[in-house]
Amino acid sequence: MNDRRELAVRRLGTVDYAEGLEMQRRLVEQRRADGIPDTLLLLQHPHVLTLGVKLADAKSHVLASPEELGALGVAVFEAGRGGDVTYHGPGQLVAYPIIDLRPDRCDVHQYVRDLEEVMIRVCASLGLAAGRVAGRSGAWIGDNKVGAVGVRISRWITSHGIALNVAPDLNYFSLIVPCGISDKGVTSLAHELGRDVSMQEIEECFATHFADVFERSVVEGAAKTAPYIR
Repeated sequence: MNDRRELAVRRLGTVDYAEGLEMQRRLVEQRRADGIPDTLLLLQHPHVLTLGVKLADAKSHVLASPEELGALGVAVFEAGRGGDVTYHGPGQLVAYPIIDLRPDRCDVHQYVRDLEEVMIRVCASLGLAAGRVAGRSGAWIGDNKVGAVGVRISRWITSHGIALNVAPDLNYFSLIVPCGISDKGVTSLAHELGRDVSMQEIEECFATHFADVFERSVVEGAAKTAPYIR
């Protein structure tokens, strides 16, 4: 008998960052009220830089001028999550878990480690040996970060999450000091494999490994037609 909690997986395609923030806010409220099950949003954002809660540090790690960012069509948002400055853009899988960590997963550090574990398993499924770097969050292939973590937890309901570089244009990371780390690089699954990588394939792989790590049962759904998304 399967006694795992349900995980609704919603594939959203490309979502503007501001819309994504509002969507998460509503879903957190509804998850807290038990109006929806644990939910995993899988999406991509248009070009955007997001700043973590330590705004002074995050802003200092934006290397491009406002004029340069504007010319490239890169927006900037204060994200209200942990972490420093991060780039999001096409070809990057963004995953926002809206899950209740109660009663048995109320450990912030373990939650971050679990998110890292999901990305490490995704890499392993492609034959890539990813791991952790002591004292730094995320998933790494050698000295290059392939996946970033930045979370928000409010009364044990999670939001924000991870950004896994599937096949983004890595040149955009030169606009920032990624996550405030100046002595490490950034990579992607496509770069490491030397071939094209299907976003659909990675979404499916990510959802499977997420459900395994967090001990949930996946239920697929079309997010934008779900009433609680509107």
